[in-house]
Amino acid sequence: MAESGSGTEGAAGRPVPAGACVRVLSGFYEGLELPIDREWLVLGRGRNAEMMLAEPTLSRAHVAVGYDGGGFFVQDLRSTNGTLLNGERRERAPLHDGDEIQIGRLHLLVRLPGAPLDSAASD
Repeated sequence: MAESGSGTEGAAGRPVPAGACVRVLSGFYEGLELPIDREWLVLGRGRNAEMMLAEPTLSRAHVAVGYDGGGFFVQDLRSTNGTLLNGERRERAPLHDGDEIQIGRLHLLVRLPGAPLDSAASD
């Protein structure tokens, strides 16, 4: 099990790439951004969550977003209402730039470093 920490080193001692974040797309917290700057970042309504959100549809420790040395991922933490990634219920899944995570009533947008600004421009 991954440990919560405030360092910037990911699994296997690899640094967590700078620039990754999740942004709330709608509701009371719209526009709020949180950098994914560690290997294990817990979002929920509990006091021990790194991103504490006073939203009754969230579990105290609802979901973790992190980095495992090979890429970013999302992992449901046995939440009551589950976690949706791009509309599909997921327990754990890799993340890609532009993915949308739904936890309770909150919709989050994932932004990852190194993603091309316009994929059509690279053709």
